[in-house]
Amino acid sequence: MAKEYARTQRVADFLQREVALLIQRELRDPRIGMVSLTGVEVSRDLGYARIYFTRIGSDSVEEASEATEALNKAAGFLRSQLSRGSRMRSMPQLRFIFDSSVGRGRDLEALIDRAAGADRQLGLRDDEEVD
Repeated sequence: MAKEYARTQRVADFLQREVALLIQRELRDPRIGMVSLTGVEVSRDLGYARIYFTRIGSDSVEEASEATEALNKAAGFLRSQLSRGSRMRSMPQLRFIFDSSVGRGRDLEALIDRAAGADRQLGLRDDEEVD
């Protein structure tokens, strides 16, 4: 079982690296914009891969819907390019999913900053921010 996990993880790492390069070098769709791949999950049978991404200027799934649509339409092209450059017997089906955790993290950070500022104003906190 440990060997299977290692293989799926190796395939996921390979896909993340190579798909990022292909998006950067080969895709010219303006709807995609500046994307960053945050993770890849590969099914146990290596038949499917979920590729999570973030996009500059998009914090919600709705804001990134165009980019998600464009990436999912380009999935066949990306898959064919990946299969040319690898020795894998079969290439997983690619599915792109927007990762909204970065936007949520930014929102939580803003809430924490506001709460810390309110505490400082009320004199509940004497310490200053440490960066």
